[in-house]
Parts: sequence; structure tokens; C-alpha cells
Amino acid sequence: MIEIKEILLVEDSPYDAELTLEALSEINLANRIEWIKDGAQALDYLHCRGDYAGRAPINPALILLDLKLPKVDGRQVLQDIRNTPGLKTIPVVVLTSSREQSDLLSCYSNGVNAYVVKPVVFADFMNAVKTLGLFWAAINQPPPAGA
Repeated sequence: MIEIKEILLVEDSPYDAELTLEALSEINLANRIEWIKDGAQALDYLHCRGDYAGRAPINPALILLDLKLPKVDGRQVLQDIRNTPGLKTIPVVVLTSSREQSDLLSCYSNGVNAYVVKPVVFADFMNAVKTLGLFWAAINQPPPAGA
């Protein structure tokens, strides 16, 4: 039986998070989505500590990561993920408003799987998130657990 892992959405903007959640629900993914609002909370979740100390240590199928986050920046979250053996194979897609070349280069240097600039037009944003969700949660073949 295939285990359906959750999607971790790390996004501080309630508006962008709600749009993302709506777009993912429209494509009827079976994955549960965990919405986390800052980088420190994301690291606690991934490392099963703090408020998430009792969480089963099952990695998400996908992390949708904003860059400009409170407490711990998205670039630092990505770097931590890629430097932690138990986390480094999780697919991470940066979903950001930043078009800065330095952000793009930094993310790819730290092993991001994809870098997507949030479209400004509502319909384009919804289509982009739907496409990401379908590919990474339904089509992509993730590495085996514990890899």
C-alpha cells in the first residue's frame, strides 16, 4: 500500500497561503497539507521538536517554501534541509515573489528542486500551484523512505 505523505507549505502571507491551499484542493490531491507560517516553526516541524516533538518523523512528500519568512529566512531553512541527512532528499520548491538573481542562484546552490516566482495574476497563480502540486505530489517518483 502506498503511503500518502503530506505537503508542507511554509508561507507567512495568509493571502498567498489561502490561494495555494485552494489551488491544491481544486486538483483533489489526497495529500494533507500542513501550513506553517515561519521558518523557525518549519525547522521545528521537520526536526520533530518544540510544538512538533510528538509528530511521527515522516518526511513530507513536498515542501513549498517561501523565501521571505519571519524568524528564520527561507534560504536558511533550505540550507538546513539540504545539510541534514534525514531531510536532504525531500523535494523543495521555492514559491516566492523574489525575482532577484542572487536569491535564484543561492537557492539552486543550496539544492532547491525548483524556483517559481509567484504569478501576480490570480488565474496564473492558481494554475502554477496546481501544476506544481500535480507534478510533485502525484507524478514525481520520490526517493524511498530513509534514503
